[in-house]
Amino acid sequence: MLLIRRFEERCVELYSGGKVRGFVHLCIGEEAVSVGVHRALTPQDAVVSTYREHGHALARGLPAEALFAEMLGRVTGCSRGRGGSMHLFDASHRFYGGHAIVAGGLPVATGLALADRMRGTDRLVCCLFGDGAMAEGEFHETANLAALWDLPLLFVCENNLYAMGTPLAREHANIDLAARAASYGMTAWVVDGMDVLAVERAAHKAVRAVRDGVGPVFLEMRTYRFRAHSMYDPDLYRDKAEVEHWKERDPIALLLGRVRAEDGFTDADEERLEEEVALQLDQALAAAEQGELEPVSDLLKFVSTPTGEVS
Repeated sequence: MLLIRRFEERCVELYSGGKVRGFVHLCIGEEAVSVGVHRALTPQDAVVSTYREHGHALARGLPAEALFAEMLGRVTGCSRGRGGSMHLFDASHRFYGGHAIVAGGLPVATGLALADRMRGTDRLVCCLFGDGAMAEGEFHETANLAALWDLPLLFVCENNLYAMGTPLAREHANIDLAARAASYGMTAWVVDGMDVLAVERAAHKAVRAVRDGVGPVFLEMRTYRFRAHSMYDPDLYRDKAEVEHWKERDPIALLLGRVRAEDGFTDADEERLEEEVALQLDQALAAAEQGELEPVSDLLKFVSTPTGEVS
């Protein structure tokens, strides 16, 4: 969680310095969901994410160097510098997005899960998305099909109470998102998304259920983002006191408090951990900045199939 937090703080610095362009969406405050969920997955499982996916990618095991390089537009990036912050992909880690369209990853995840079921594998697909996605038709279509076909699909809704700048209650007539998912005939429950251990326990339970063949499972992670929707967002739609209230349940601070009380974790241990993360990010960023920009002659590469290669 600390790696994710410090990585995104570096992204703020890079963006503010003009080195990163386009849109950047931070998950600061939501790190417990990324880490807790991925602790329950295997490398053979697939992950489909949203445009707020830095934490998901790092928790999945994508190297920080490849993510920095992607955001800097280098060919050494996980998407060859073509995707940027919102389109992190790495097939070798079975990490399929980064989808910039709200709810856009849900049909992809459903297709992957259907393929796994047809092949008879014991793999599952974990699809992470925000509360705003549940107002889109794609959620309802995929939830219905996933339950109808008993697909090995884990739905993880990161409910941070806002779809961009729209409060949950102004978007959904029924704000109990787990109950809405359950109406499709799938198992669903609510999780404290600020407690990484609670997230991990729920994710393990859900993953076991999916692998046991009960069909899709839906987890509503009640969490909160401390930063604005994106780096462009002036964040004028919510009360600053609300943000400060949620910061009292900072997932990193909560876990630090627990390990201090139960495992004798000290200030020196925390300082050492911070130093290790800082060094890792220093080295990753330095290596990423050495990566080459794609030559102009290759800009149309991968855009279309060359004539004569289609049978």
